[in-house]
Amino acid sequence: MKKKEILIMLIALLLMSFTACSSLQDQGQATKKKVYTSIYPIYDFTKKIGGDKIEIELLTSPGAEPHSFEPSAKDMAKIEKSDLFLYNGLGLDSWAEKIAQSLSNQGKKALAVAEIEEIHPMIFTEQDENHHQGQQSHEHGIYDPHVWLDPMNAEKMAKAIKEQLVRIDSENKEYYEKNFITFQKQLKELDENYQKSLSQVEKKDFIVNHAAFGYLANRYGLNQIPITGLVPQAEPSPAKLKELTKLIKEHDINTIFMESLSSSKLTDVLSEETGVKVELLHPIGGLTRQEMDQGKEYLSLMKQNLQVLTKALSGKG
Repeated sequence: MKKKEILIMLIALLLMSFTACSSLQDQGQATKKKVYTSIYPIYDFTKKIGGDKIEIELLTSPGAEPHSFEPSAKDMAKIEKSDLFLYNGLGLDSWAEKIAQSLSNQGKKALAVAEIEEIHPMIFTEQDENHHQGQQSHEHGIYDPHVWLDPMNAEKMAKAIKEQLVRIDSENKEYYEKNFITFQKQLKELDENYQKSLSQVEKKDFIVNHAAFGYLANRYGLNQIPITGLVPQAEPSPAKLKELTKLIKEHDINTIFMESLSSSKLTDVLSEETGVKVELLHPIGGLTRQEMDQGKEYLSLMKQNLQVLTKALSGKG
């Protein structure tokens, strides 16, 4: 009997221990702040800073084009329950503005990360109004929302994200500060590599299938020549294609760049007309499922962009 009683007691103790551990684990999970993000760059920055102290979700599905994404009713309901909602702004994710207002009315926090005071948005001037759909207007043009492609803008975005995380979860302030400093150093190193490599290239003009790289070009003394405007689905006019074909030949451009989430139809036409190569230049606004499974993220893709740009602009493409 004694052996049986001891065995029962041991089993009871194990069950109690397991229950207590599970309870503590559940409690730890419950205390994590829930953060929703609209597009990939903001998701990646927030994940790098928030680490395992937050629960984070990306609303834009892998493979979806950020310009054309619309959240489902289920998405909207989930965001309403969040502790923090981070979106880009500048017209890229215009659907998020109504959600942000609703959260504000509930006393919850939402932030348009690209619209913070420290970032100075560039104006995109394009005569064809078809290129302007869904973008935030300005009296002289529209704002370019792709601010994250300048690493120094990315640093400002990351700092704003860190401050919001501290605001909703001050207990983990030191953790967020530490992760931000690590990411900040990586961004500064990235910027230095861009400065060093692109200051030595022979050519400054590069052709892209849509005008996503204005901030990158502006910081590093380059000139992007877009086939279409800010919206990748926009169709260029025959006159525009003729102009680009002429420019390619006159400036001895050997490479045109397309994006992973856009159709290659337009770049293929130019490639056939002029004989130039087509390479991938990633805007990082959204990733495919395959890219995410491969562990690609902002820093690795920016390094990849630097490699292909340097090769093409050095005349080695």
